[in-house]
Amino acid sequence: MTESKIEISGKEVECFEIPIGDVNLVFAKNDKGLIGCGAFDVIALEKFSYAAAKVKPSGNSVKNTEDLLNGEIALANKFAKEKGITEGMSGREAIEKLI
Repeated sequence: MTESKIEISGKEVECFEIPIGDVNLVFAKNDKGLIGCGAFDVIALEKFSYAAAKVKPSGNSVKNTEDLLNGEIALANKFAKEKGITEGMSGREAIEKLI
């Protein structure tokens, strides 16, 4: 597992890359929500009033944090949408909405 912290708009965001077989489970989070790869069930997280969105990769899969930030939001739950996250925006734009 790789854990890192990045700064976006002056705020710290935790990023995780967890190998699971031939792919990685990748997500970035803070106390207001997360954006993750397609393996995340963002609608299930809605049941916990947690803002979450999943990213469609620009290539075959989301392999790392860079892919996550450069990918496109494919689905956002109700709480993510309330924070301004919309399908089609980049992962970086989405995480900025959680700051």
